[in-house]
Amino acid sequence: MGTYERIRGNDDKESESGMLVDPHRHPMKMKMIQSNDDGGDKDVELGLHISHYTSAVPTSTATAAVKLGEDSSFPSNHHRRHQQKYVQQRLVSLDVFRGLTVALMIFVDDAGGVLPAVNHSPWDGLTLADFVMPFFLFIVGVSLSLTYKKLSCRTVATRKAMLRALKLLLLGLFLQGGFFHGLKDLTYGVDIEQMRWTGILQRIAIAYLVAALCEIWLKGDDNVNSGLSLLRKYQSQWVLALMLTTLYLSLLYGLYVPSWEYQIPTESSLSPPKIFSVNCGVRGDTGPACNVVGMIDRKIIGIEHLYRRPIYARMKQCSINSPDYGPLPPDAPSWCQAPFDPEGLLSSVMAIVTCLVGLHYGHIIVHIKDHRRRILHWMIPSSSLLVLGLALDFFGMHVNKALYTFSYMCLTAGAAGILFIGIYLMVDVCGYRRMTLLTEWMGMHALMIFIFAACNVLPVVLQGFYWRHPQNNIVIIYIPAVKYHWRCLILLYIHHGANNQLNLWQLRLIGIGK
Repeated sequence: MGTYERIRGNDDKESESGMLVDPHRHPMKMKMIQSNDDGGDKDVELGLHISHYTSAVPTSTATAAVKLGEDSSFPSNHHRRHQQKYVQQRLVSLDVFRGLTVALMIFVDDAGGVLPAVNHSPWDGLTLADFVMPFFLFIVGVSLSLTYKKLSCRTVATRKAMLRALKLLLLGLFLQGGFFHGLKDLTYGVDIEQMRWTGILQRIAIAYLVAALCEIWLKGDDNVNSGLSLLRKYQSQWVLALMLTTLYLSLLYGLYVPSWEYQIPTESSLSPPKIFSVNCGVRGDTGPACNVVGMIDRKIIGIEHLYRRPIYARMKQCSINSPDYGPLPPDAPSWCQAPFDPEGLLSSVMAIVTCLVGLHYGHIIVHIKDHRRRILHWMIPSSSLLVLGLALDFFGMHVNKALYTFSYMCLTAGAAGILFIGIYLMVDVCGYRRMTLLTEWMGMHALMIFIFAACNVLPVVLQGFYWRHPQNNIVIIYIPAVKYHWRCLILLYIHHGANNQLNLWQLRLIGIGK
């Protein structure tokens, strides 16, 4: 059986509280699971939700027996067999953080069309929606450090990690590869020649696998008794993070991007496709047309397998409704309709680094028991990453989610650390859990919610049930009307100010209220 730590710090005080319970005398108070020595049977296979338990500072079995009023004649061999059994608790703050990220994802998906400040930035810049992906990657890293803190067989753990990553990758291909054609298209299936190979779940699968392998193979045997010894124990992981960052920056600013072409099929199958030329011939460009991230994806993945609705199509040069999608302006540049994948190959390199940053935050939970010391060791890298990200953006390395620039990684990872500290203080330290019960539940079922909400699986299922004609289904008739009403309500609320109440006649005007 594995050893587990209690979440709360100040171990001496916790030991004195008598919280160590004999499982034979108090079976309802003791919750034990198998050790995560082989990589954690309890961790969910698909990366978005990994079990996370903390482990306790060893306390002698004899001391625990005295505190529990055990009979001194209890067999000593039984003490030895059970001296590593302790109460385990989930790190609730991580569930709450994950649930809050899922809620944020749903909110920006629904409100992004109404509030431009919420929707993804068309190119350079940072909005609320741009925090969702880094937060998920950060959470995966923290969870993995807790899952793989004790290993009996690295080979078995590696095999299980690869299997979980493969399952997540296949699920991402199924959900985001084009199998579901759309909410208003009652067909399904995917043309392999046009299939999108990358996506959100695929990126998480890659980051999950690399971080898991790092935690399994790249850590030393040093005892951790200070911040410096913590860095020494995991110095190989930091070296890898530095190498990945150097590789990304070298390719982004060093590779030459030649001119390229792409084609768009015409509405008539008899007419030849339209061919557009994009003039580049530059190095170090981070604009939409001539960046290395897009070039690598076009060369390796193939332009026909990239995302067909690029985020930069919402820029002023490409949309008369900017910052929303819309018709092309008369003088739109040639690259506006070119496919571009925001979860491309090179940008996923920096996504892995975000996951490795989360891994470090989890190491602090594993090796440091006191609340104050944990928060101090979290605050230093969080504030440093925030300052570094802002400084890099100020000096020209712009924050860009589509390219996953180094400044974007620093800023979002630092923000994730700050938010995690706040949730940890509120939930695990102060014990305020009632107000976070919903987000905690969402965090424990994050993958299911992601599939049904973000991937439109539920609406696609619902639109299969119709009255007489396929167009008479709840998705096409009812859901757009509800969204329209709520968008009108939000716009009126913004127009009249947050401190003014909407009049009853205004609610009646948009069909809400009696």
